[in-house]
Amino acid sequence: MYVDRKRRRWRWLVLTAAAVLALLMVWRLAADVSGRDMGEESIVALRETVERAARQCYVVEGFYPPSLDYLEENYGIQINTDEFSVVYDVFASNIAPSVRVLRRK
Repeated sequence: MYVDRKRRRWRWLVLTAAAVLALLMVWRLAADVSGRDMGEESIVALRETVERAARQCYVVEGFYPPSLDYLEENYGIQINTDEFSVVYDVFASNIAPSVRVLRRK
């Protein structure tokens, strides 16, 4: 019985190319999802860091810091202003400030 080997090779080549393409598409989708998760984790980590530094200031000095600049100068907070925007809202020196972190586009 005669079997055309060229036709069989062509079929394997098409199946292999389709499998590689499918793997690349799944890899790209996973990379996009993990990148979004890292961005959200960065926002949460920065917000918690600012809140922690404000609480530390309250414990040490007896008042919450009047501004974000005060935290940067006296408590070593470093904020990547190119990537994040931090809204630090103070009502009174004995009430914890409201901290919101937004990602810049």
